[in-house]
Amino acid sequence: MSLLAWLVVGIIAGWLARMVVPGEGPGGIIGDLIIGIVGAFIGGFIFRTFGHTGVTGLNIGSIIVAFIGGVILLLIVRAVTGKRARA
Repeated sequence: MSLLAWLVVGIIAGWLARMVVPGEGPGGIIGDLIIGIVGAFIGGFIFRTFGHTGVTGLNIGSIIVAFIGGVILLLIVRAVTGKRARA
């Protein structure tokens, strides 16, 4: 898969993960989008580890995999940095 496709999938997944996980991450919106890109790699790795297809291109399946990786990474980062949602 091309680098541009990874970036697009990661940005979409990062935006979706930001909408689901409450609170503000480190770096604001840009930081969350970068976390989404890294989450795409994590999601792809996790899915391939369990024998499923990871991120394969610019498609819905890849966005879902990257979204799951982005949510996992956002939860970890926010737990470590102590950033919580404001009520």
